[in-house]
Amino acid sequence: MSSIREVAKKANVSVATVSRYLNSPEKVAKQSAHDVKEAIRQLNYKPNLLARNFFKSRSYAILVLVPNIANPFFSRVIRGIEDVGQQKGYAVLLGDTRFSKEREAEYFQRVETRQAEGVIQLSPNFPGELSSNNEHIPFVNACDCFSDAPYPTVQIDNEAATKTVVDYLISLGHERIGCVLSPDDNLHASPISKARLAGYQQALQSAGIEFDESLLVSGDFSLSSGLAAAPYFAQMERRPTAVFCMNDEMAIGLIQGLKAQGLKVPDDISVAGFDDIEFAKYCDPALTTIAQPAEEIGRAAMSVLYGLLEGRTDTKMKHTLPTELVIRESTAPPKKT
Repeated sequence: MSSIREVAKKANVSVATVSRYLNSPEKVAKQSAHDVKEAIRQLNYKPNLLARNFFKSRSYAILVLVPNIANPFFSRVIRGIEDVGQQKGYAVLLGDTRFSKEREAEYFQRVETRQAEGVIQLSPNFPGELSSNNEHIPFVNACDCFSDAPYPTVQIDNEAATKTVVDYLISLGHERIGCVLSPDDNLHASPISKARLAGYQQALQSAGIEFDESLLVSGDFSLSSGLAAAPYFAQMERRPTAVFCMNDEMAIGLIQGLKAQGLKVPDDISVAGFDDIEFAKYCDPALTTIAQPAEEIGRAAMSVLYGLLEGRTDTKMKHTLPTELVIRESTAPPKKT
């Protein structure tokens, strides 16, 4: 097995430089970092991380709390977190909380017992009371965040993004637009739910379209809840000509449900979603949606957390990433009657 000295010799750098690269690669000059990385690859060097962790009394692991690990959007966020985590030398532990406060508390104990050093939370709450015992734990909230959170957040502008997609439906000529809502979880009223509903209402108001509560249907971000919403819209006396769903999974389920009701998308009803998951471009018809930079959200969250772990005091509290409207075949102008 290769040693750190062999890596240093092959890269023509000091052992200290190799050690610095393994612990803090961003602190090593670009050319030296490249040479060390290449030497590690060629020699298949495996650093003794257990010894490093024991020597420094650190776990070099972070915990990610995921409300639904089966959701493809979150899998992309986790990929971004792991990309940066690996670069910085941190292992990523996943906790599938399933919107359970009790499960969050159980996973959070891993940080309190030093099995992990920091937390990235993908739901809008701190898992436990902010007390003198845990208020200094490095913590970043990503995706679903309160605007006044007392810790760093990484998210998009959900209200503006929703207004963009509903504005687009209105620009096609739709005036009766349904909406499949996202859930208010059992921990807190979800900021995402509130922001996306506000964006939907703002778009209607700007166009002079009266808000109609009968066009709202509850969902839970799942394919099945979108499927279940289809009969309601299909059987309405004044059927909507378009429906906006607060995530892509519900939109894909809705499309399948509308087909089962004998309706064509977009000929009879246009459907739009939110997230731009991988399946969105492959469903039939391909889904018009808002593209979230999921991997970049994950990368940004891990970068912010790394700064906290390294003791930086100038960490920016709010990080808002851009979105993009992706127009595909699931939306079209309404039929003329």
